[in-house]
Amino acid sequence: MEAKVKKAFEASFNAYANSENIDASVVKTALENVFNAEKPFMDKVADMDAVFDEHQQFEELREYTFDLLMINFFAEDVLKLEEDYLESEEWEAIEDETIERGSEMLNILLYLKECADDEIEPSLDDFLKEFLLVEEDEFQDEYEIYENVIANQLLVDSSYEQIAKVADSQSKDEEIYELFYPLVSFFYEQNPNEGQLGDFSKYAANKSLSLALYQLMINFNK
Repeated sequence: MEAKVKKAFEASFNAYANSENIDASVVKTALENVFNAEKPFMDKVADMDAVFDEHQQFEELREYTFDLLMINFFAEDVLKLEEDYLESEEWEAIEDETIERGSEMLNILLYLKECADDEIEPSLDDFLKEFLLVEEDEFQDEYEIYENVIANQLLVDSSYEQIAKVADSQSKDEEIYELFYPLVSFFYEQNPNEGQLGDFSKYAANKSLSLALYQLMINFNK
């Protein structure tokens, strides 16, 4: 596993398990074996799904773990393949097969990786306008997905409580619904202390998942 992916993976599962008061050691070991296996990407996806099928108490983390598996593939596995693999018909077929998998977390992780590579500080405005290009006509799909985030950008200068209030008012049918609170909170505070994490948890509607996703972003960004 790539170092950032490993930190994010461990932090998210530990946060979820601690909040749910369950043991994550077995599922973490099983998933680490999936990440580290010398197998084609789709075989890893199948193995990952088998782990979650066996450990249903972590089901909420399945698609976010897929995002980590994908970002790990870009960072590690692809280096062992042909230089133009990501432009091959094989990879195009994989993209078609997995188009319904994962979440918008993948875009966030790709953005944070780009920020690290370019040595710039992540910001919500930069993420929306320069990475997702939501103001460009040809990227209106991204605009629709992030419309509620775009409309509430000022929340990054508010508080966890205010972010949570707006998050709770969002429709559960929105694609970004689960991510709204941890995403905006991340851009509000990218390196929270224990007290701030306590406040974040206090106002979360889904404490376990929100904390896991917040920790995932925090630790991938370190």
